Amino acid sequence: MASHHQKKLMLLRHAKAEFQEGVPDHERSLSSRGHADAPLIGRWMVEHDSVPDSILVSSALRTRQTCTWVCKELGDKAPTPKLEDELYAARPSEMLALINHVSPTVTSLLVIAHNPGVQELAMRLASVRSDERAVMDLATDYPSAGLTVMTFDGEWAELDGRDAEVTDFVVRRASSLR
Repeated sequence: MASHHQKKLMLLRHAKAEFQEGVPDHERSLSSRGHADAPLIGRWMVEHDSVPDSILVSSALRTRQTCTWVCKELGDKAPTPKLEDELYAARPSEMLALINHVSPTVTSLLVIAHNPGVQELAMRLASVRSDERAVMDLATDYPSAGLTVMTFDGEWAELDGRDAEVTDFVVRRASSLR
C-alpha cells in the first residue's frame, strides 16, 4: 500500500497586469504594481516555510513574470518552473488534471495561473476543515497576486473536490503603489 504524506498546494493568481491596446491577452505584461507585488508573495513563502518543490506556470507573459519575481525571492531554493500552455485560461477541471499528474515525489506545488480558474479551483478543493476566514476571503475577492495555501493527505493523483484544507489566503501589496 502506498504511504500517504502531507502535501501542500499553493494556487497563485498572477500579479497585476497592464491593459495594453493592441497587445494580445497572452502577451500582456505586469504593471508597475504587479512588479512590486509579485516579490512579496515569494518573500511570504520563504518566511512561512512554504517554498515549493515544483512550480507549474501558465505560458502567458504576466504569469511568467510573476514566477520570475517569486523565484528571485526563493533564491537557490527555487525549483525550475515548468511552463504549461494548458494553464492559460484553464477551467478548474483542466488545472486539476495537470495537478493530478504531478510526480508523487513532489510534496509542495505552486501553480501560477489566471482567474476565474484559480479561484474556482480553490473553492472546489476547500474542505470543511479549512480556515473559515481564509475561505470567505478567497470566495469574496481573489485579487491579483492572491495566494491560496492548502494541505491534504494523499497523492496528487487522488486530489479532487473538498479534499484540501485551506490554511492561508495571502494578499500582499507594495504599500507605495495603489
